Amino acid sequence: MTQHPKRLGIFGGSFDPPHIAHLALAKHAIAQFHLNELRIIPTGDAWHKTRTLTASPHRLAMTRLAFAEVPQAVVDPREIDRQGASYTFDTLQELKVEQPEADLYLFIGADQANAFKTWHRWQEILGLATVVVAQRPLDGQGGMASQWHNAVSPDVLRLDMPSLNVSATEIRAHVAQGTHADPKMHAWLPAAVQHYIEKHSLYR
Repeated sequence: MTQHPKRLGIFGGSFDPPHIAHLALAKHAIAQFHLNELRIIPTGDAWHKTRTLTASPHRLAMTRLAFAEVPQAVVDPREIDRQGASYTFDTLQELKVEQPEADLYLFIGADQANAFKTWHRWQEILGLATVVVAQRPLDGQGGMASQWHNAVSPDVLRLDMPSLNVSATEIRAHVAQGTHADPKMHAWLPAAVQHYIEKHSLYR
């Protein structure tokens, strides 16, 4: 009987904070690509971020709370633990050494896809993992999706997921304005993450 290689997904981000769209992506990725495991990797020293991220212990703790309900999801702190600038290429290379038999799937959002050719060693990333772009339904009508696909690689795949109008930027702004009790926040954030934000007075 032929044994199929392990299917290992990688989903990175600042998770500042992790919200329901992140959870939705993880669940759809696991289901659509039959992943054995999905590594959730909070960004360490993000070379491309113009704003200062929330302290990494808080982001790591919130990410663990957010994904606790997803059995295949494993929160991996390697980029936070890494010294200096943190690159996706290095993470994929490490995972390939640790699990040489696994097929790697790298999940990125449409906004990250647009900037993909600015990523460190992006051509080599395509050799290490299958890149999957999470497209909201409206993005799929040609336009950005097909142009990006043609410019980067014909092997790029697409993750179909519902359009969820939620952003970490908006969540942080709501909390900063003192509207953390807004009913929207309950819809945007896993309850454990919302409690953590309130307990530690984040984003004030």
